[in-house]
Amino acid sequence: MIDQIVHIDQEIFLAINQGLSNPVFDWLLPILRNPYTWAPLYLFLVIFFIKTYGKTGILIVVMTLATFGASDAVSSHLIKKSVKRVRPCNDIVFKEEVNIRVRCGSGFSFTSSHATNHFALAFFWIALFRRKWKHAMWLCITWATLISVSQIYVGVHYPFDILCGAILGILIGMATGYIFKKLKPEFFNPVIAK
Repeated sequence: MIDQIVHIDQEIFLAINQGLSNPVFDWLLPILRNPYTWAPLYLFLVIFFIKTYGKTGILIVVMTLATFGASDAVSSHLIKKSVKRVRPCNDIVFKEEVNIRVRCGSGFSFTSSHATNHFALAFFWIALFRRKWKHAMWLCITWATLISVSQIYVGVHYPFDILCGAILGILIGMATGYIFKKLKPEFFNPVIAK
């Protein structure tokens, strides 16, 4: 059973990593997965949250950082170090078939921290803003998905790493969103007395 899952995982990996190869993706997807690409967006969000929501905005920023910290700790330090799955680009047998488009890195593959972290942030923000901004849900999911799929394309993660990382991130983001709702119910229902 596990051998079948690994085989399917590798086939899907190759369909994305090799099958979707083109000059545009070769240029764009390494940029999308780079955290520095998104730094201006993160800075804008910090300023926007604080300027728009004041003290509640500071709490949003703190909870955003807590969401990121929790997702990264669980993925990078707990799961990866326990499972120890080798990245496709470091697999002695499999890496000959991999188009490696970025530095591979020496860390483990399962779960993808990029997927965990970005889906955690996406679903935390969805929990907060989906009723305030009608496009919040699809924008957040599209953003997290693009970053996650680019991890497969560049050769550093298998699809199963991404899928499980996304599920883990969704659960963490929903949990921190729930905590925020308990701390600040008036943010979701302005009628409640402050």
